[in-house]
Amino acid sequence: MYAGLLLVLLPLALGYCVPCRSQSILKLLNVVVARMIYLILFLMGISLAFVDNLVSHLTTIFTVSLVFLVCIAIANLAGLWLIDIRRGRLNPHPGAQAISKWALLLDSVWLCLVILAGVALGHLLDPEWFDVDALSEWALMLLLLLIGIQLRNSGMGLRQILLNPWGLIIALVVLVSSWVGGVAGALILNMPLSQGLALSSGYGWYSLSGILISDQLGPVLGSAAFINDLARELVAIILIPTLMRRHPSCAVGYGAATAMDFTLPVLQRSGGVAIVPVAIVSGFVLSLAAPIFMLFFLSLG
Repeated sequence: MYAGLLLVLLPLALGYCVPCRSQSILKLLNVVVARMIYLILFLMGISLAFVDNLVSHLTTIFTVSLVFLVCIAIANLAGLWLIDIRRGRLNPHPGAQAISKWALLLDSVWLCLVILAGVALGHLLDPEWFDVDALSEWALMLLLLLIGIQLRNSGMGLRQILLNPWGLIIALVVLVSSWVGGVAGALILNMPLSQGLALSSGYGWYSLSGILISDQLGPVLGSAAFINDLARELVAIILIPTLMRRHPSCAVGYGAATAMDFTLPVLQRSGGVAIVPVAIVSGFVLSLAAPIFMLFFLSLG
């Protein structure tokens, strides 16, 4: 029952054990990880094409993703708002500047186009000889190995994490409130609670949630998980500049796992250098938690 959990956590743990001091190698690693994400999403698109009567499932995909997006957003922002009541506003800083969101949104559009390209190719392939599930699993394990190396060499040690209580509290609130939203979404859609909890444990890590959910629950729910987490990232990009001054915890926390990578530039430009350690700690903790809790809840089904 826990074989899937082991297959995901083992490469992540092995990668975390690999120290790397070469900046050139780390830069190359970042490029490879970015390309691997496109490969995994492309394979997910092929897997989706192999679903019988795909068009009839599109309503299910978008309904599930929309319900979970709304439920999780409400739960997250409500919990994070309580943190901001205690902490108050973020002081304005001279370095704050507007950031164009169009380039970041365009990156997300490319991700969707990659999946559509996979769907188009999948219609030309024979599922009997093209084992997309096996390829996806190997690609995911390689990606997690590389991400483990990235996390180990991100400059965030255990001492730094434990000494940043704000980031840890944000991560904990996002963790628990996401499950509340997942349970609400499962009840609305009449789904098993374990599936709702698994879908809510991606924390914006769309490439991971999409492929893990696809592997365990099928490409229809896997696509819904991908759209849910990708949409979360898009909404975060839009909300961060608006929320940062009065509700900094909401700005950092809603980005979830992406706060340490994709949405970090938006957070830094909106909140200044002081917000960066908070965002990295929060994103780091949620990145480690995502595969553990997703596979744990999937194993309960």
